[in-house]
Amino acid sequence: MWWTEWWVWLVAGLVLAILEVLVPAWIFLGFAIGAVLTGGAVWVGGPLEATLEGSLPVTLLAFAVLSLLAWLALRKVFGLRTGSVKTYDDDING
Repeated sequence: MWWTEWWVWLVAGLVLAILEVLVPAWIFLGFAIGAVLTGGAVWVGGPLEATLEGSLPVTLLAFAVLSLLAWLALRKVFGLRTGSVKTYDDDING
C-alpha cells in the first residue's frame, strides 16, 4: 500500500511546503509538517508503525492530528500580534 511507505509522506510534505511558498496561505505549512511527522512515524517503526500500516483511516487520522497540532504550534509562535492596530481618539484634522 502506498501509505505504508515513509518516503511517500516525506514527498507529500515537500510538495505541501513548496505549495506554501507559492501560495502563502499559512495552512499548507501545517499540513507539510504533519506529513513529515507521519512519514517519520512510519520510518521509525515499532508499535506505532504497525498501527499506522494496518489501516488507512488510522494513518489519515494520525496525519490530521499531527497537522492540527503543527498548525496550532505555528499559530502560537507566528500568530496575530495584539495591539498592532493604531486607534485615534482625537480628530487628526483638528
